[in-house]
Amino acid sequence: MYKNYNMSQLSLPLITDFTFTENDTANIVNEIVERMPENAFAEYQNHRGASSYNPRMMLKIILYAYSNSIFSGRKIEFALTDSIRFMWLAQEQNPSYKTINRFRSNPRTNALIKECYVVFRTFLVENHYIEENAIYIDGTKIEADANKYTFVWRKNTERYSQSNIKKSKEIYEELLVKEILPNLKEESSEDIQTHELEAIEDCLSHKIEELTDKIDSNDDTKQRKLIRSERTLLKKYKKAVNDCKEKKMKYEEQKKVLGDRNSYSKTDHDATFMRMKDDHMMNGQLKPAYNIQVGTNNQFALAFGVYQNPTDTRTLERFLYRVQELNGDIPENVVCDAGYGSESNYGIVIDVFNRTPLMPYGMFLKEQKRKYKSNPYNSLNWNYDEKDDRYICPNNKLLFFSGYRFRNDKYGYQRQFKEYKCYDCIECPLRKECMNPKARPDTLKTIRRNMVWEFYKHFTREKLSDPKTSSIYKQRKIDVETFFGNLKANLGFTRMSVRGIEKVETEVGIACMAVNVRKLAALRAAIFSINIKKRRFSEIIMKIVAFIRSQNIYVPTPFLYLYVHSDVSLVTLKLYYASVLPTSSAIPTITCTAFSMTSIEAYSNGPWKLSQPVKMFGVGKPINDSCEPSVPPRIGSVLGSIPNCLKTRFGISMTSGTSLIFSAILKYWSWTSTSTGLFE
Repeated sequence: MYKNYNMSQLSLPLITDFTFTENDTANIVNEIVERMPENAFAEYQNHRGASSYNPRMMLKIILYAYSNSIFSGRKIEFALTDSIRFMWLAQEQNPSYKTINRFRSNPRTNALIKECYVVFRTFLVENHYIEENAIYIDGTKIEADANKYTFVWRKNTERYSQSNIKKSKEIYEELLVKEILPNLKEESSEDIQTHELEAIEDCLSHKIEELTDKIDSNDDTKQRKLIRSERTLLKKYKKAVNDCKEKKMKYEEQKKVLGDRNSYSKTDHDATFMRMKDDHMMNGQLKPAYNIQVGTNNQFALAFGVYQNPTDTRTLERFLYRVQELNGDIPENVVCDAGYGSESNYGIVIDVFNRTPLMPYGMFLKEQKRKYKSNPYNSLNWNYDEKDDRYICPNNKLLFFSGYRFRNDKYGYQRQFKEYKCYDCIECPLRKECMNPKARPDTLKTIRRNMVWEFYKHFTREKLSDPKTSSIYKQRKIDVETFFGNLKANLGFTRMSVRGIEKVETEVGIACMAVNVRKLAALRAAIFSINIKKRRFSEIIMKIVAFIRSQNIYVPTPFLYLYVHSDVSLVTLKLYYASVLPTSSAIPTITCTAFSMTSIEAYSNGPWKLSQPVKMFGVGKPINDSCEPSVPPRIGSVLGSIPNCLKTRFGISMTSGTSLIFSAILKYWSWTSTSTGLFE
């Protein structure tokens, strides 16, 4: 029989409140936002005009929407009237999609999201979800909300700018040679500035007006014709000067937008064209995107940053300051991949932040190979004479110190090298193997050593070979790469919904926090499932105890002590055997044998597939038992007291980590005694 179900009949609702489980995403979002201090929302308080929506409520619905892969403002607006969890978080308020979009694009929301990360990290530390010994840093590229085919390249801008400068100089020379504008100065070697082009254009305009007045006041046809031709020429020059001026202003603006970048999108000027891994056509297609840097621990995002440069190397310093801003301090170990391994980054982590960098350099894996170490023509394998400061090549030629050399990269970082030269290698028979075959015949063999870089390389090799720190580095792929998989594949956040780096940074912060919420919900669900299984397992053990209590079976004095350790995937059974001497003051001798089986077997109804040392109760001899009685005692319903020699114990202990969850002790002292019960 079905319950009454009638859509056309009016009925009064009986549900007055919504309750969700502890591991529900909506409940977690509400818990995190409610932990945020009230002063974090003070900037949203309006003292004039109509009342606005509470920013705490707006933050809740946006976080919950992103955690459910809803990124559109219109879809969020629809969900507020369709989903019961949205209605609970919003308390049945219905902000429009315009309000939602304005809130996540508001500059004040950026500071609000940062405060949310501070509160969330405090929550993780309090509940022991993360360890504070390391932070795992990596970057990924996410496509911008911009047109894929409207872009500006630095090389094109520079080339067109030089062509425009050349053209403006040619026009200037013509005006000077033809004496069209006699007040012009002699040509200079420098570029003609914009204000100079504007002055030339004004002079030409003034002269064109004068010629127009002459035409109007002159009645001679031939004279009018000559003046018109002169005016036409001036108009031509004026148009050319105006084009040069506009192009010059355009290229200057493009260079200003480019900054130190090589490209930008015309739709979103803050987006840079980068190579994406989703290039299914394998033709090196570039897309406007942002470089997203994330610092994680236990697959939780603790810090985030949005940058415009496509490489990860130049983002580490700025990102570490961001981590320090959000977390208050930087963990001891900074773990990154080889893309961050540069001399400047090692110096920043060690010297500036006083932390341990666990990041290999580019040649780290290649240098560990036997072929690389055994190559005699590799200058790094050559013998070094420390006393005379010289190197010895495979042909026993000497390379002497020739001086210090300095190199500055395009970003201004300076490197210092020690240069060594061999002055006796022109006629060397190993010259072809030792030097580049395309080198000139009179070129001397030269090697350069960066001692600072060599120190950082040695430091890295020591840290990555140490078992303690190497285990931390091995956790990097599991930690941060998994987070990116959850962000892009599971959450579906592969394209921005806003434009501008400030708005993009806010949205990335919301998306990363949504991944944190989903991770926390999954973790709580797993713990909840384990606790249920533990309770079921304890019920089974209690039934075993009741069965033993009710049956008249023979149990030897060295009876069974059962210890159960349960985690997510494995249940470990430890069997303890206690040997009791036939005296009241006897001290039991404990021995242990451990078995392992999957949790599926432990919590199933089928038999346990364990090779037990004792086939059944009362049969067999326990390990290391030297005091087994010749006649096993009979445990059952007997009158009077049982001798001290027959004292035995059956215990069940369930633990999770170090905290005791359940304990039950069954002791057979005396059936007539009331001092001890069945369980303690």
